[in-house]
Amino acid sequence: MARRLFTAAVASGLASSLFFSSPTYAQNASSTTTSWRPLFTIPAEADVGANLLPTANDPQAVDAQTVCPGYQASNVVRTGLGFTASLSLAGQACNVYGTDIDKLNLTVEYQSADRLSINIVPAVIDASNSSQYILPESLVPKPSADVDANATSADNDLVFTWSNDPSFSFTVTRKSTGDTLFTTEGTVLVFENQFIEFVSALPENYNLYGLGEHIRPLRLGNNYTATMYAADVGDVVDRNLYGQHPFYLDTRYYQVDNSTGNLTLITSPANETDATADYVSYSHGLFLRNSHGQEILLHPQNITWRTIGGSIDLYFYAGPTQPEVTRNYQVSTVGLPAMQQYFTFGYHQCRWGYHNWSELADVVSNFERFQIPLENIWTDIDYMKLYRDFENDPNTFGYAEGKQFLDSLHASGRHYIPIVDSAIYRPNPENATDAYPIYDRGDTVQAFLKNPDGSQYVGAVWPGYTVFPDWLSEGAHTWWTDEMTRWSKNVSFDGIWIDMSEVSSFCIGSCGSNNLTLNPVHPSFLLPGEPGNVDYNYPEGFNITNSTEAAAAASASSSQSASLATASPTTTQAYVRITATPGVRDVNYPPYTINNNNGELAVHAISPNATHIDGTQEYEIHSLWGYGILNATYNALLNVFPEKRPFIIGRSTFAGSGKWAGHWGGDNYSKWLYMVLSIPQALSFSLFGIPMFGVDTCGFAGNADEELCNRWMQLSAFFPFYRNHNTLASASQEPYIWSSVIDASKTAMAIRYQLLPYMYTLFYLAHSTGSTVMRALSWEFPNEPALAGADRQFLLGPSLLITPVLEPQATTVDGVFPGVGHGEVWYDWYTQTAVNATAGANTTIDAPLGHIPVFVRGGSVLPMQEAAQTTRDARNSPWSLLTALSLEKTASGQLYVDDGESVKPNSTLFVEFVANPSGLTASSRGTYQDSNPLANITVLGFTSPPSANLTLNGARIPSSSVSYNATSKVLALTGLQNVTGTASAWAKDWILRW
Repeated sequence: MARRLFTAAVASGLASSLFFSSPTYAQNASSTTTSWRPLFTIPAEADVGANLLPTANDPQAVDAQTVCPGYQASNVVRTGLGFTASLSLAGQACNVYGTDIDKLNLTVEYQSADRLSINIVPAVIDASNSSQYILPESLVPKPSADVDANATSADNDLVFTWSNDPSFSFTVTRKSTGDTLFTTEGTVLVFENQFIEFVSALPENYNLYGLGEHIRPLRLGNNYTATMYAADVGDVVDRNLYGQHPFYLDTRYYQVDNSTGNLTLITSPANETDATADYVSYSHGLFLRNSHGQEILLHPQNITWRTIGGSIDLYFYAGPTQPEVTRNYQVSTVGLPAMQQYFTFGYHQCRWGYHNWSELADVVSNFERFQIPLENIWTDIDYMKLYRDFENDPNTFGYAEGKQFLDSLHASGRHYIPIVDSAIYRPNPENATDAYPIYDRGDTVQAFLKNPDGSQYVGAVWPGYTVFPDWLSEGAHTWWTDEMTRWSKNVSFDGIWIDMSEVSSFCIGSCGSNNLTLNPVHPSFLLPGEPGNVDYNYPEGFNITNSTEAAAAASASSSQSASLATASPTTTQAYVRITATPGVRDVNYPPYTINNNNGELAVHAISPNATHIDGTQEYEIHSLWGYGILNATYNALLNVFPEKRPFIIGRSTFAGSGKWAGHWGGDNYSKWLYMVLSIPQALSFSLFGIPMFGVDTCGFAGNADEELCNRWMQLSAFFPFYRNHNTLASASQEPYIWSSVIDASKTAMAIRYQLLPYMYTLFYLAHSTGSTVMRALSWEFPNEPALAGADRQFLLGPSLLITPVLEPQATTVDGVFPGVGHGEVWYDWYTQTAVNATAGANTTIDAPLGHIPVFVRGGSVLPMQEAAQTTRDARNSPWSLLTALSLEKTASGQLYVDDGESVKPNSTLFVEFVANPSGLTASSRGTYQDSNPLANITVLGFTSPPSANLTLNGARIPSSSVSYNATSKVLALTGLQNVTGTASAWAKDWILRW
């Protein structure tokens, strides 16, 4: 009823506030029965929005570029690091998707040797445009000029120029190449109170990366619209997902004329380049500091950037390499990624459907039984009392029984991570037994969002009608810390999983305001696993490998669909176009309609007119809600564990979230496509400064089969965050379910656990310098254009190349070996022999089920320890070094060691390894006392038999500790703890001479 009223109101141009009047549905309520009691079910139409037509898809939409006048620049004033100017509307206001701002201020600043800032804001914010929102630095910090910018900015490779012909435009060029990186020449700047647009030309076949969060190939392509608006959705391809990262990396390749040194920009497709020619690349980055909903339209020869509010706050990063761009972006702008505790790099097991502590204990026992490493056990919302935060179900996850389980778990060297959702249950005011003190304490300190009229905003999530913390309220932060601290005294968790933080609501508007006496209520949809919502989907190829089971699943799926079938509506709701009214600002229905996956901005989310404590509307900072809860959780965990680094995995992220938390890829599917796309998704988050990334291994929704889970468990073993998780509507998929997956998992985990010191060192370097952990091939080998779109392989740090099988029924995989045309050598991890590969060509690699090809880059020294069932035991094992020599017989590597958990370790150790044709040295600095001995050194590419006088710090290594394989060219030194004369491998520097 309310929906019909609302649709008619929009169609007739009436105020949209009619819809947000919170109708009561009790008169025609339907009911469903859960496992514990009958519940009122929220009507499905409560979360159905107007059928809005996205402006970018509307053939009748007005093109702002053809009707808007642009601006004219004047009053140019030079500053120490750039200049300021005034921009005035160059003609009659177009008011196409909002109200034009007459006067703007432009500030251009060379902030360092490699960063340029361009800021355009309204000149005056007064009664005429008081709603114009400028993102405050207190909420999202912004870069400022370096302290030595007066000296260094003169060396900046970026040059800013502007013109007033025919209207204001600007151009950013690279001084060293003369290349135009960004130019609005020939276009007009549009700056309205609910719409900003600027356009830049790009070269043909450009290479852009980033602009997240989305699921698609790493190289974005030139026919794609990247919508940014945090949304609670399944992992749909090519649509906006959980977070907002308005940053891109632009890489351009140039062919080098060897006779003149001249550079020619390559505009043909990268895969058509000549593998024998010489190329160089230059990369730069661009960040728009804006929290509003956005769309970035990538066309064959230009990029159009549109936002539905805010300002233009652009930052260019000169590079000229990807590592330099990423480092500058993190150090200057979004912050360095959080350092993780050592245990977080172990294996994580989760499932929505672990029903009690006993079932968790059984899962742990099964991992032990099959000797599969397990570090962390997780619980989804099953553990909660009626799905309410900070309360355990006393019948299934009682505190006393939980203490026994968790004490035993911790004694075994393992850890526990529970989920915490983003909405807080609002108790039924007419039912004293429905008391929820957690809400009461938050309400007392004004912790929750409000409606425009000052009443409390009440949406709906898993527990029923709920309220939402207001992260602009100091009271919300204090309350959140207090509740997490209280809860920690009952449940000894080791980290927190934040979910639903886009922020999600299962109805439009403050739907619970007049319905609280119905609480608790059931969502408007069947929960996974409830009758009628069993998932019968299987991966591609399941019908071939499991034809009988596939046929049974198809039959069951058809029966379930038939039992739920309802009459189809006889009419289709017509599209609604929103039009602008000059002087009127509508946050619920902005005149420019972004292509939000959920449609109307209020669908499955809190509404844009929800109001924060300072009067800010959610419209302005919707995509920052997840950023806020991660910040609050980080500080709460510091209160719970004052000396330990907080471990947080969150779903919704914004630029800068990585300084507090990691991220998982959301609600993916048990399909081969999603395993394929997990690689570019992870690489994108490397660019965004969130290296602690992984996906739900084997898929969240749908049923994994043996082959998919076999391959996926091996692939994810080389992602920083390694977790298996799925929904209760699907079959269990723990790795011990299938015998071949047990073996495959143990094989890959053994490699991962041996390499934990290498991975931990990579994270230390990311945390301290802004480097990346997972790397695209094109970043590590920037002068090979053919790698521009490579995203089915990846590098873990600089030294490990992972080439997974990503297709069903495959026993081989094709992979490239970058750099081989320029003297790079790669060694097979398993055989330890050099790979014979051709430059620029695919090599077919044997990869039977259970085998993931891994290759070590020549020139690398990898510190390792022994594989174990937990990271604790692995950390207490002897050290070994894998030294892979380059063709020049050199190699290098690094090792960082600390206590593995402290926010500010009292002592640390950093070891550097250098190999040359005569030997290997290890030199240390730092005071951390590691007591593990050096046991083994393996040298790959050792092309001639070693001298009989191998020595370690002058002491001869006995022949019984030396073996050499003349066929594989591998030198193996074992039992070195008997030679070093010390219990610690790094207590003093040493030299191995061969």
